[in-house]
Amino acid sequence: MAKLVSKTYGDALFGVAVEEGRIGQFLDEVKAIRTALQENEDLNKLMNHPKIDKDEKVIILKNCFEKFVSKEIIGLLSMLVEKEHYNEVDKVLEYFIDQVNEYKGIGIAKITTAIELSKNQKDEIERKLLSTTDYNRFEMYFNIDPSIIGGMVIRIGDRVVDSSVKTKLYDLTRDLSKIQLKVGDNTP
Repeated sequence: MAKLVSKTYGDALFGVAVEEGRIGQFLDEVKAIRTALQENEDLNKLMNHPKIDKDEKVIILKNCFEKFVSKEIIGLLSMLVEKEHYNEVDKVLEYFIDQVNEYKGIGIAKITTAIELSKNQKDEIERKLLSTTDYNRFEMYFNIDPSIIGGMVIRIGDRVVDSSVKTKLYDLTRDLSKIQLKVGDNTP
């Protein structure tokens, strides 16, 4: 259900942004709203409080954001409140951002390594990703996780390339246990 909500509302906002030629403006506003909502836990508690009526919640949102964002973004937030989907607001905004990035040919790559990479190594990874995908540019996010031992894990959207030593050891162990079962199996 959450995916359907984020897709429905995110696609609607994206359609308006494209139709009106305001993709950049909407993207900036959505990012600002998302950051503000993520940083303001009290506002989210207030917006999700069951005893506060929907009309009051819409007024609160308008008072907080009306001076800073377009009427379309306020309309989206208001609709999410009115349709009782406010708890999905972050997913809707994230979906919209992802749609804009796809439209602009910008990939989001999350790379996990066991150790910190040098600037040259990071640049080389980006060059490789650009040459093997259809993206024009990447937003690169690097993570360090010593538990992967070595290698790296690359996530782009729902695609994952896992060349970590941890995964290779797991696969090897699994394959060896299958071999042992076959060797030890004395059934004709």
